Amino acid sequence: MSGTVFHWRGRGLSLSGERWEAASPRGLVVLMHGGGQTRHSWSVTARRLADRGWETLALDLRGHGDSDWDPAGDYSLGAFSDDLVALLKAEDQPAVLVGASLGGMVALTTAAAEPERVRGVVLVDVVVKVEMAGVRRIRDFMTSAPDGFASLEEAADAVARYNPNRERPPSPAGLAKNLRRRENGRWYWHWDPTFMQANDDEPQRKVDLGALRAAAAAVTAPALIVRGARSDVVSERGMRDMLELMPGAATVDVPAAGHMVAGDDNDVFTVALEGFLSQLAPLRTGTFPAARTAR
Repeated sequence: MSGTVFHWRGRGLSLSGERWEAASPRGLVVLMHGGGQTRHSWSVTARRLADRGWETLALDLRGHGDSDWDPAGDYSLGAFSDDLVALLKAEDQPAVLVGASLGGMVALTTAAAEPERVRGVVLVDVVVKVEMAGVRRIRDFMTSAPDGFASLEEAADAVARYNPNRERPPSPAGLAKNLRRRENGRWYWHWDPTFMQANDDEPQRKVDLGALRAAAAAVTAPALIVRGARSDVVSERGMRDMLELMPGAATVDVPAAGHMVAGDDNDVFTVALEGFLSQLAPLRTGTFPAARTAR
């Protein structure tokens, strides 16, 4: 089962996502992937949330998946946030923003800038004070195959080397959603290579740390920070620092997960997310009488 593909106009680009409808919806959840991923990384979570009454949107961020690549190469946090705000303005209710890594940075900065449009924030293995060794490992992996892969099996080998925490699936076919096969027959990651040019601090993307700290401190919506206990990007030190900035945030550690929390242990992650959602105050109706996004 999959959702319904939809499109919206962000900052100068046509962007894509997938919507999972819910009968008698309890509210809206927006899922945003990490750098180099696509909306498909949320498929299991999106289905489960919709089954439990949450209308759910999983987005392809600019330069990723089926969304446009920016011809000017603008992959700043500001551009990602503007894209998200355009989507939120087209919806008729505040949303719970769930973001992993890069998506978490987008959720954080947007929640600080547009508090009236955000019902809750879930940051998945992302804090302001990240561990640079883990950040460098992300960069090295994302830039390690500029000439693509000869097969899905070869791509699966690369993923297994990067993420030994995750059990390797019996077939690499699922990777096809995260790769493009070009005319030369080789497989390339489903994102714009420009996304990683001149960027060595993914997911902060050259934003001043003082500005990120101010954004974290400015978030007024209920917040949950989910950390992969095996993550080399978010340490206990980083979590302590983040809780000084967001003292009201709830926290969850996922014991078997690294940086890619939802993929490493989706069951534990989704249970934690559902618990957070169940504690949100009921939504007041009629908050934003705006048009819905295209179906």
